[in-house]
Amino acid sequence: MTTKTGSTAKEMLSRTIQLPNNLKIPQIQLGLYMMSPTETTRSVRWALEAGYRGFDSAQWYENEAETASSIASFLSSPNTTSSGITRSDIFYTTKLKDNSTSVSQIRRAVDKSLSAAKPLGYVDLFLLHSPLGGKAARMTSWKTLEEYVLAGDGDDEQVEIKSIGVSNYGVAHIEELMASNPRVKPAVNQIEVHPFNTQNAIRECCAKYGIVVEAYAPLARGMKFGGRSKTLKGLADKYGVSEAQLMVRWSVQHGFVTLPKSAKKDRLVTNADVGGFEISKEDMATLDGLDEHLVTDWDPTDAP
Repeated sequence: MTTKTGSTAKEMLSRTIQLPNNLKIPQIQLGLYMMSPTETTRSVRWALEAGYRGFDSAQWYENEAETASSIASFLSSPNTTSSGITRSDIFYTTKLKDNSTSVSQIRRAVDKSLSAAKPLGYVDLFLLHSPLGGKAARMTSWKTLEEYVLAGDGDDEQVEIKSIGVSNYGVAHIEELMASNPRVKPAVNQIEVHPFNTQNAIRECCAKYGIVVEAYAPLARGMKFGGRSKTLKGLADKYGVSEAQLMVRWSVQHGFVTLPKSAKKDRLVTNADVGGFEISKEDMATLDGLDEHLVTDWDPTDAP
């Protein structure tokens, strides 16, 4: 039976999760993985109009400037200004492509991202994109990011980076970082998570330290759509939703920040329109049981 909650897509997009530093992050965001500059500009605008307030970019994606410019353009438009939506309502994330033992190299890379984000004034969340490079590079990169956050009290709007976190960190990497007694606690760990790759051990480790899990590729890049998973299709039909909506709802009910990607205007809306039903406890368990450690792109969580 479908449980109707009456929530619209915009209501779902207004949901936030509190980070360890007390900042609030939108629970459903637009993933911008490898979108072209043109796709990025268009998709960000569509998403903002649909109610999205969180955007996930990266140095690797080569669309930081387009993301920031599109958001800034939206915020400065007369309709937006009159609606009362301001920069503080937006949550912008980017990521450091390469860890390094060279502080100057890291600073150059970070400063380049900050320059791209200049129209926004600051970056809400800056992540280490992966644990690659070895322990020394990981620790130097983290300590360098800490300096940006500690340049102010975290509430000062002049601070260029509000929060920092990690991505693709496995259990050993999280334990390594926490054992170093970091001056700034990682706010999130962004990993691939969906019913076909549940990442239970990493999630448990994140919970242990109060680190929020961000789920990238929450739709498994569509690899299981179109009835390729009879269980997924059967449950989607049961709830009267699409397979994508079922997977986003699964992510939301697990308490993740979820980052569905789409360059199509209609799908941007439908992906977030997951407030009108609730997956039962039994069906959540069924979806959890689909885990086959499906990796849709890369998996450096066991990197040395």
